[in-house]
Amino acid sequence: MAQILDGTDPRAIETAAAALRVGEVVAFPTETVYGLGADALNERAVAQVFAIKNRPRFDPLIVHLSDKEAVPQYAAVIDERAAALMERFWPGPLTLVLRKRPLIPDLVTAGLDTVALRVPAHPVALTLLRAVGRPIAAPSANPFGYVSPTTAVHVQEMLGDTIGLILDGGPCTVGVESTVCALTAADAMVLRPGGVTIEEIEAVIGPVTIAAALQSDGRSPGTLPRHYSPHVPLTLLAPGEPIPRPRKGERVGLLTLVPRPDVEEYVVVEALSKDGTLLEAAAHLFATLRRLDGLGLERVFVESVPEHGIGRAIMDRLRRAATRG
Repeated sequence: MAQILDGTDPRAIETAAAALRVGEVVAFPTETVYGLGADALNERAVAQVFAIKNRPRFDPLIVHLSDKEAVPQYAAVIDERAAALMERFWPGPLTLVLRKRPLIPDLVTAGLDTVALRVPAHPVALTLLRAVGRPIAAPSANPFGYVSPTTAVHVQEMLGDTIGLILDGGPCTVGVESTVCALTAADAMVLRPGGVTIEEIEAVIGPVTIAAALQSDGRSPGTLPRHYSPHVPLTLLAPGEPIPRPRKGERVGLLTLVPRPDVEEYVVVEALSKDGTLLEAAAHLFATLRRLDGLGLERVFVESVPEHGIGRAIMDRLRRAATRG
């Protein structure tokens, strides 16, 4: 079983850094979700990440850096838009897709000529990156396609038998993955909504194109039509759609944005936020889906949330989680 070490302990950081330097895989916290990290320049180490997650090799990984000054080593083109976004949002939950340099192995980038880069904001992640002195390629630390982990215990429950070390940095504060913005063409395109909102990006670089809902784009992880999915089937209600009543004898759950004391006949009702705050809802999303998945329910009905700000990212995750097949 994987050992969980306190990520604020310098000895734990050095243990994790030493493991990464020799090609081992380590789970660590970021502000978005917990990542499953390997030395991004060590193709054999990166291959372990794909094997542990059972991740298809056409799905690229995000390369995590300790600071924006490292970007020219790995990206061939850094235009004014990229520089402005890095200055405004790094460290933070924004990933930029740029033309890559040959130093990055093709396995990391799914054979594409682009690379996804970000500087995480979590202090444990940054301390680890500085201690390793290498870029870390890291997807979420869970089996491919399942609900992302937002605590060290989540990682241990899912991957504890396949990895040796998890750095504990507490619950993730953002709770959904980073926004992915591609800057490889004249029009900037948001491939995946996330912790930095569309509105915030446009305030820096002007209008951006937004990928269609459930559109898959090989330049970004997390864009397959079905992803972030619990085992229990989800039924996503349309905005304003009345909450249905379960049939007699059904074991059905309900996920709402705010508490709904008026709802009856559900086995369990979970609310993402006490008062409808979307930031709070995002931070609680994956942990709540995991709890519902452990109750032996036949189905979970899910209320839509307002689709603005980080609500776009919540709805993106819910649409993909509700897609079956």
